[in-house]
Formats: sequence, structure tokens, C-alpha cells
Amino acid sequence: MSTETTDGFGHVSRRVGQLFRYVLFASTLVGILTLAVLLVYVANDAFRPLTADPGWHLVFFLTLVVPTVGVGWWSYRRSYRTLTTGLLGLVLPGIAALYAGGLAALFIDVIPTLVWLSFVVALAVPGAVVVALSRTNRDVPFLAQIAAVLVSAVGSLLVIPGLIQSFPTVPADWMVLVLTIGVPEGALLARWADGRWGRRDGLIAGVGTVIGSALAGVAGIATGIGAVPGVALALFAGVPTAIYVAVVVSERPEQRIGLLLPATIIVGALVGELVVGTLGFAGPESWVDWGFLTGTTQSGDPRSVGIYSGVVGTILLMFTVAAIAIPTGVGAAVYLEEYAPDTRLTRIIDVNISNLAGVPSVVYGLLGLGLFVRYAGAKTGTLIVGGATLALLVFPIVIISSREAIRAVPDSARQASYGMGATRWQTVKNVVLPRAFPGILTGTILALSRAIGETAPLLVIGAAQVFGVPDAWDSTIGAMPLQLYVWASTYASPEFYTTVLAAGIVVLLTAMLSMNSIAIYVRNHYEQR
Repeated sequence: MSTETTDGFGHVSRRVGQLFRYVLFASTLVGILTLAVLLVYVANDAFRPLTADPGWHLVFFLTLVVPTVGVGWWSYRRSYRTLTTGLLGLVLPGIAALYAGGLAALFIDVIPTLVWLSFVVALAVPGAVVVALSRTNRDVPFLAQIAAVLVSAVGSLLVIPGLIQSFPTVPADWMVLVLTIGVPEGALLARWADGRWGRRDGLIAGVGTVIGSALAGVAGIATGIGAVPGVALALFAGVPTAIYVAVVVSERPEQRIGLLLPATIIVGALVGELVVGTLGFAGPESWVDWGFLTGTTQSGDPRSVGIYSGVVGTILLMFTVAAIAIPTGVGAAVYLEEYAPDTRLTRIIDVNISNLAGVPSVVYGLLGLGLFVRYAGAKTGTLIVGGATLALLVFPIVIISSREAIRAVPDSARQASYGMGATRWQTVKNVVLPRAFPGILTGTILALSRAIGETAPLLVIGAAQVFGVPDAWDSTIGAMPLQLYVWASTYASPEFYTTVLAAGIVVLLTAMLSMNSIAIYVRNHYEQR
């Protein structure tokens, strides 16, 4: 029989179904291979591996490729989760180091550490007031609590920053980072480890974080990379990696072998570098090097240009977009799902939100130009205008993904909370949002990754030719997509197409793929739980 009967669908041809499946598989395979060929082509222009000596390739094949493949296959033979443990132990430090470098760039070129210190201290005052009010035994009225917090916040923001910035002597930049970031991070880590492994381990983790970040600052001075980058790498890359290793070693004994994979890669790379340096083999003439990542010069000579200003601009734009789009988008999703009645108005709003998610990005650029520049009078190409415009772009995406995550929480959990006497807000805060958090986080990360690669809105608001590193929130700003656009148009030449442009594409794709990888890991991690 070549046909089979299915209720509700009539006669369905089995051969047609198989043919359709094969066509889908073939089209998917063609798409993946096309993308792989494109990435290989771009990576070849950016890294130029064939320019290295044959001995260089042979050394790293023996010291890096062969051991890595062997350990990876051995891990896979033990279990698939063992292999994924090793791969995550390899990817996590790389992604964390990437974003730690971006944060270090902010403190080096954009945010003066003294200003950072003054505002941290100023915001700590209302935070202390909130803690004191929450722990008091007296019945303080709610409006009185709000008034106390607002008065303390306004007063501290008006007085403390100016007072601290007038001090004649202040700590070094890296010491300020250790005090304002390292100490709170150590306290949070100590509390987390205390609840998971015990008080002694929590104390070791907290004290080790603070001391380790301080030693990293000293090591940064000694090695020449800088004290601020050293502290940033220790706090935002070293600490997460150490936590991951500690969790695997103490709680997943059957997967410990997987940690040999990143260790093999690190040791193999160091041994290979030592051998090629001793034997004098020349490496590839890569365009993605330290000078390209830290350079700010823009000229017609591809050997003198850099992407540093675009990287800093992109990071600042992402902070601005996240600060605007995430709270408002999640708040709108909570209201529409948990509070808004099912009326004609809410249905119209639902349809419009879905339609706005598919509007071309250039339309949002025109909206930002008219709303923020023409109507509000802001200067074109500034950080605030660019961040607000991109926030409008991803706002519908954040709302839709957050609503789907909230909608996925079963009603039985809400009814159980109501049965215990909780109010609607208590149910949303303590039941709905914690369960929907993985989906919300995944959706917001993917929305931010889309904003990273957008060029049209920034072109419309007038940020195309800006390459300087911004020094204030109202400074004009550039971004990585804009630099790629200008390299491909203003400096259009075969040299730029096959060298600098390819290197910039690799850097941009690395940032986007790293954010997508984080989103995928978060989703899979919470789905397994």
C-alpha cells in the first residue's frame, strides 16, 4: 500500500511524505554547508593560516590537534555529558574573558574609576536604608519607607559624589575596582558557597576572590597588560571558571575526566608556542591581533586601522539597550499576561506587538530620528539616542519572549500560591517570575545579540562616521557594524575586503555567537533541571 488513512486529513501519500522529508533535509544541509563555506572563507582572510611555515603547522598538529582529538574521543567514549563538560570548560573562560576585556575597556577609557567609586558609595546609602527598614521590628508605613529611601537616595547622590571627587588623594584605579566589585562579588560568592558546601568553603571562596583579584592587579602591572584588565579578568573570567571547576569536581565525579579537555588544549598551545619559538618557525600573518583589537586609528592603510572604538561603542550600546528594553519589556509582559483583562484593546495591543517585531530595522531608525532628535532635540549619533533607538527595535522581541516564558508557567502553580493566601503580586514575584526566568533570560540575550549586528538604525540617526571612544553618555558613538560598513564603502578597496573587513567580521561574529551560545546553554541547563 502506498497510502495510509489518517483521521481528519484523509489519504496521505507515504512516498510524498518521505520525499518532503528528504527535501527538507537536503535544503537544511545545503544551507549549513553554504554558511560553513562562507565562514571558512572569511576566517581564512582574517587569520591567513597558510602564511605560516610548514613546521609551525606540524608542531601545533602534534602538540595541540592530536592530543585534543584523543582526549575528546576518550571523553565521548565515557559519556556524552563528560564531553560537554569539557567543552563548556573550554568555552566558558573564552567567553568570560571576552566580556571581561570589554568591561575593562569601559573603566580604562569611558568611566573614570573615581566617578564610579563616588556613585557606588552614593547608591550604597539608600541600599543600607532599605536593609535597615527590612530588618526593623517597628511597623513603618509603606509610604514612609518609600519617602525614606527616596530622600536618602537623592541626598546621597547630590552630596557624596562631589565630596569624594574633591578628595586630594584616592586609591589607584585597580584598588577601586577591587573594593567596589571584588568585595561585593566575594561576599555574594561566600554566601552562595556557604549554602552549598558549608561555612568554611564559603569563607575560602569569598576571601580568595578578594585576594585573587588584588593579586591579579599586581600581576597585570608586572606583566604589562595593565592592572585594571588584570582585575577585570580575575573577577569576570577567573571567578566563573573557578566556580564551574569546583562544581564539577565536588558534585559531578563521573564527569571530572572532561576537564582534561580544556587542560590539554591549554597545555598543548603553550608547549607548541614554546617549541615554535625555540625552532624559529614563523606563524600566520593574522589580521586579528592585539594591535587590531586595541587600535583606534582610521585611515586608508589597512595595516594601521583598529576596531577598539567600535568594540567599546558596541558594549556601551548594549548596556544602554539592556537598561531600557529589559525592565520595560518584562514589565509590559507581566502586565499583559497577569493583570490585563481580555478586552478588545488588549487584543489590538497583542496584534500590534507581534507586527512590530517584524518591522524592518530602518523604520526604527527613522522613528528614533524623529522622536529623539527632531522632537526631543537630542544631538544626532549620541550614545543615548543610539541606545534608545535600538531599545525600540528589540522591545517587541523582549515582550514576546517574556510573555511566552510567563505563559509556560502552569496555572496549577498560581492556584497553589493563591490557595496559600498569597496576593497576585506575591504570586507573580515568588512563583511566576522565578519559573519564567530562564525563558526570559534566553529571549533577552537573543534580542541583544540582534541589536549588536544592526547597522541601519545607527546610520539613520547619524552615527556612521564616528570612530572615537566616547567619554560620556551624551558623546557621539560608533559601533562594530558601522565600522564594517565604512570600511566596505568609504575605504572600499581589495585590500580592505580581504584583510581588515574580514577581521572585523570575525570579531563581530564572535561577539554574536558567544551571546547566542550563552542563551542556548541557559535554556538547556534549566530544561534539564
